Amino acid sequence: MLATLRRDIQAVFDRDPAARSVVEVIFLYPGLHAVWAHRVAHALWMNGFNWLARLVSNISRFLTGIEIHPGATIGPGFFIDHGMGTVIGETAEIGENVTLYHNVTLGGVSWEKVKRHPTLEDHVVVGAGAQVLGPILVGAHSRIGANSVVVKDVPPHSVVVGVPGRIKSRNGDTPEPERIDLQHDRLPDPNNEMLRHLAARVVALEASMTHLRLDDDRRTADVWVDGGGSHI
Repeated sequence: MLATLRRDIQAVFDRDPAARSVVEVIFLYPGLHAVWAHRVAHALWMNGFNWLARLVSNISRFLTGIEIHPGATIGPGFFIDHGMGTVIGETAEIGENVTLYHNVTLGGVSWEKVKRHPTLEDHVVVGAGAQVLGPILVGAHSRIGANSVVVKDVPPHSVVVGVPGRIKSRNGDTPEPERIDLQHDRLPDPNNEMLRHLAARVVALEASMTHLRLDDDRRTADVWVDGGGSHI
């Protein structure tokens, strides 16, 4: 447990350049407070103290603006930056060194008492305002762009942007940074890429149509000549 708490503190220093001291991080970072309160609530939940676990969770939500169900499973090195409005559902599973920004929802799409929330593998980053919904799997080292809506599985080493989320592999794009999880200026835009491909396709089709019209004009001229047309 102490090792996990130390990793949670180190995660803040690794991913927030504004962090200046351990005392500041421990006392003034609501994201860290929410994570630590959840670890207590989760331990109570797993030992059958469900009401007390929900009480701890609700006190944490009141104090931090971050709602984490005590049933959610969260690995070490988890970091919620800013965090206000973040919601993590009961059956969500989060791996190691995962980063969430504010207004992120790891939500469910079913009323059945089954696995209904996402699973985030190690080193996943979810941008501000993103909604990850349903019992889907987000592969390790993937990035979810801000305000994206993700409703299907994401392979490892992918980038997802848009509504609904469009998936693009980033294998070989850029080396994985050692300390910076999310580089917002390097997120691709699949919608823009699709429009560029469509524009290129339209240009190619117009060129083909022009070529066909020229061929048709030549064939018409040949018919006039062969037929003894007086104007050719």
